[in-house]
Formats: sequence, structure tokens, C-alpha cells
Amino acid sequence: MRDFFPPRRLLLGPGPSMVPPRVLQALSAPLLGHLDPAFLTVMNDIQQSLRPLFATTNPFTIAVSGTGSAGMEAAIVNIVEPGDAVIVGVNGVFGTRLATVVERCGGKAIKLDVPWGQVIPPDMIETALRRSSPVKAVVLVHAETSTGAWQPLEPVGAMCRNHQALLIVDAVTSLGGVPVDVDRWGIDVCYSATQKCLSCPPGLAPLTLSPQALSVIKSRRTPCQSWYLDMGLVADYWAEGSRAYHHTAPVSMLYALRESLGLIEQEGLPARFARHQLNSDALVAGLMELELTPLPSAEHRLPMLSCVTVPPHLDEGAVRQQLLQQFGIEIGGGLGPLKGKVWRIGLMGESCTEANVLTFLNALEEIFIRYGWLSTPGVALQAAARIYSRAM
Repeated sequence: MRDFFPPRRLLLGPGPSMVPPRVLQALSAPLLGHLDPAFLTVMNDIQQSLRPLFATTNPFTIAVSGTGSAGMEAAIVNIVEPGDAVIVGVNGVFGTRLATVVERCGGKAIKLDVPWGQVIPPDMIETALRRSSPVKAVVLVHAETSTGAWQPLEPVGAMCRNHQALLIVDAVTSLGGVPVDVDRWGIDVCYSATQKCLSCPPGLAPLTLSPQALSVIKSRRTPCQSWYLDMGLVADYWAEGSRAYHHTAPVSMLYALRESLGLIEQEGLPARFARHQLNSDALVAGLMELELTPLPSAEHRLPMLSCVTVPPHLDEGAVRQQLLQQFGIEIGGGLGPLKGKVWRIGLMGESCTEANVLTFLNALEEIFIRYGWLSTPGVALQAAARIYSRAM
């Protein structure tokens, strides 16, 4: 087999994000057994650091062994049983995927469909809860990675409580980039992933369960359809004090997550959220000078992932290819009905810097000039620089 040396890339797509050197170094630390007392302290540290990140006091706050999709599966397969009615907001790829998982569990997915790029209106959720009672859960994507839409959650938890329904939230792209307030918003199940705003390699899915969600899991009529993702069993492995073997944990990935969470604590969440918003504002200002307009409305626009529409005269695939091959910059294209129509540009965690914003805009301007799509060089960079100068 040939040696493999990954090319250097600036990761500005929808994930993964860049990883800090300290996190990469943590991956190379010597292995320990997954029940070694020294390793169990690593697990304890991760739980203690994840709780403030989720803004929760939930004892059950862990890192699922698997990518964000494993977190998604765990959230649904533990709660949904055959015949359960589940309201699912569908405004992009991941809402669609959640509805599919609900149906694979034998549940009845009540889909609230809105155009991609929009959010699910709270009154639509309230109406569905009234018409479809009893409802087991409401499932929403906080940050829809396929569209850049930022779903409001604050009013939904009270609605769910009033109708004895659980609230399940996908925070894969939002956790660590914008506030995720599990306890205050009344979220019962919330999951994320390590490779987005946490700037850790893909492979773990932070997950928190409220006492109400745990009670539902423990009172299931049927066994969870997944043994590996059965949180009733996994709970015994993550329980502080006495740990029962369930599976071989990804030890090196947990080292990396612990280091990543330490870096987040050092920066502080308010500063981290402000950094994502500032760099997003600068990026969007520059993109709009190039006639690349955001898909979501301003009030529902994610700071860590900008989804912009591409004018028909641009060969969007050719531009992305040149960005990658000539500049080593990765951005994402559109998915589903947005394929060929949008770009998805991520500023997540370690990728979210002023230098990266300006590097990307400069490369994009150079390509546009080469194709004759830009007659005034520097307009995007100047627009971004104005945003930064106001923040000084």
C-alpha cells in the first residue's frame, strides 16, 4: 500500500472544521483501557464540560460513540415506539432524515413542511400539537446545515409541556457556535457532533437527556430497536461511580473531545458566540458585494454556516473545484433541490477567523475576475474590512 499524505486544506465547508493542534496532539496520546480508572476520569471531565455547553444540569450528558448521525439515531430510537405520533419540522435535508428515522421506528411522522431556507413557525407547531394529540415528541433542527436556517426554539418547549410531548432538538451545527439553552428552553433530548463548532474530528455525538426523557426510555413498551444505541444500557457505562461494560469506547477520540472542550472553556462561550457572529457578518457583507445573497432571511440566518444563492451565470461547480485545487479551500455545494443553486460556507470553531474570511474572499475575487464576473477588484474585501473596523 502506498503512503498517504493528506493535502493541506482550509476547511470552510459544512463540516468538518479545522482542528486545533492541541486537539490533534491529544489523539496521539497513549491508549488506556476503556475501564481504566485513569480513563474514567477523562469521561467524567467530558460530562462536566458538556453540561455548561448544553446549558443543562442533566446528569445524563454524554458523548455517544459515533458521528452526529449516531446521535440522531440515538435520540429517535430510544424515544419512538411503533404507533407513536411524532411531529417533525422538515425544512431541509436533516429534517427529512429525522422523519425517515421516525418512520423506521414504526412511528407516525407528522411532517411540517416549509420551503427550504425557512424555519418552522411556532404557531404551525402549536396547531399540529392540537390536531394530532396525543403526540409523543416534537423534533426540530436548530441549525439546518443544508440551508443555513436558524430555527427559533424558545417558545416550543412550553407548547410541548402543555401537550405532554417531549422536545427533541438537532444541535449538530449549532452547539458551540450559538447558544443552546437546553434547560431554559425545555429541551428533553439534544444531540450534536464533534466536527462542527467543537472543532474536534468526527466520531462522537454529544447527547443530553432530561429526566422526563429518561423516564420515557425506562417505561418503553418494547425494547429499543438498536442495542448499540440503547441509552438505557449506555447509561450504566457513563454512570459516575460504578461503570458497567457496554462497548469499547473510542478512547483517542474522547481524549480529543476533552481537549476541545478545554479550549472552549478557555475562550468562554460569550466570546466564542461573538466571534462567530462577527466573522459571519464580515463574510456575508463580502459575499453580497459579489451578488451572492443568503438564502435564509436575516433574522433566521446562522452565523456559523452561510448558505448563499449562486447567480445562474456562474458555474458554481467549476468555482468550487478551482477553490479546492488552486487555493486549497473547501466549501460545500447544495443538497437535494438546492443542488447547483447554492454554496454552503462554514465558519465553525477553529475555521472561524478573520484571516480565513479574508483569504476566502480574496480567492473568490481572483476567480471571478479570471472569468470576467467581477469588474471592480477588492469590493468584497473592502466590505468585510468595514465590518471588522467597526468592531475594533
